[in-house]
Amino acid sequence: MFLTLVHMKYVQGEILTKDGFITGYLDFDKGRVLEGVRKGTPPEKPVAKGLILPTCINAHTHLGDSFIRFKHLELPCNVKDLVAPPAGLKHRLLKEASEQEILEGIRMSLGEMTASGTSCFCDFRESGLIGIFQLKKAMKYCDIDSVVLSRPSQMIYEKEELDKLLQNSDGIGLSSISDWEPSEIEKIAKHVRKKKKLFALHASEVVCEDIDQILDLHPNLLVHMIAATKADLDRVNDANIPIVVCPRSYMFFHLKNNLKLMKKTGVPLLLGTDNAMINTPDVIQEVQALFKTGLFALEELLTNVTYTPRKALNLDDCIQGRDLSEKFIVLERDSLKLLYVSK
Repeated sequence: MFLTLVHMKYVQGEILTKDGFITGYLDFDKGRVLEGVRKGTPPEKPVAKGLILPTCINAHTHLGDSFIRFKHLELPCNVKDLVAPPAGLKHRLLKEASEQEILEGIRMSLGEMTASGTSCFCDFRESGLIGIFQLKKAMKYCDIDSVVLSRPSQMIYEKEELDKLLQNSDGIGLSSISDWEPSEIEKIAKHVRKKKKLFALHASEVVCEDIDQILDLHPNLLVHMIAATKADLDRVNDANIPIVVCPRSYMFFHLKNNLKLMKKTGVPLLLGTDNAMINTPDVIQEVQALFKTGLFALEELLTNVTYTPRKALNLDDCIQGRDLSEKFIVLERDSLKLLYVSK
């Protein structure tokens, strides 16, 4: 008869559950929670004390452009000049870059996310099938999960290409409706719905776009919406469509935002780091940026990078019958500095 020895470790502090913070401790072995939240004091000295929460979900990334950040270029702080397809600087640099350069940049960003306590990210993949395969190649030896939202190689609907994209990804993630011919984007959205995959798009980032046209596409997820009106946000909320916001990106581009209206409306919010060429893909830094505004409670923001995106993206990495995911992180209470990542 063989006995399995469990070498338990402990973390102690305020533990984030779906119903808010509970003071107590967790016991874990090999990085995974054993019994869930325990009240009182652990029997041994904890390896870390602080805010304990599930690993983070980065709900919006563009990892393909990571290599540009490491070039240390002076980038234009204008959305159209930098990122708008097909002529933005980002897209020109992507065309000029070698696959090895792109892959190395993605791997650097994946390492940064893993080290900062992110266990899954939702990436908007440019470059059609090639973009999907590049990401999967870069992720081959990385311990991180992904939701891959691909994109046609050209800004048109082509049935055969879309079928192949959806066979190899979790759905489609497009730029804004302003970039597309309405008939083309409508055909893409309809095709994605038919295949029961995720459909997401950027919306009302710089200017307020037609909310009827946006909602007629029946998106599962909207990114930005910071130029939308309160009436627009009310309709998005009524449709129960989550919005991903990327605060550091808005600071970089000097964009006005309607975060006060979002807070007032109560629309489900997720956080993302957006383009990896301008920001490190550490979603806790988005929490820090938003918390400084005083608009949102810390508990709310931490929920927006843990439980809310898990629900919105249909992720199932939480232990059956428990709030906390199998893996967790510990943050220092005041600075939100990362103290511990379970492995």
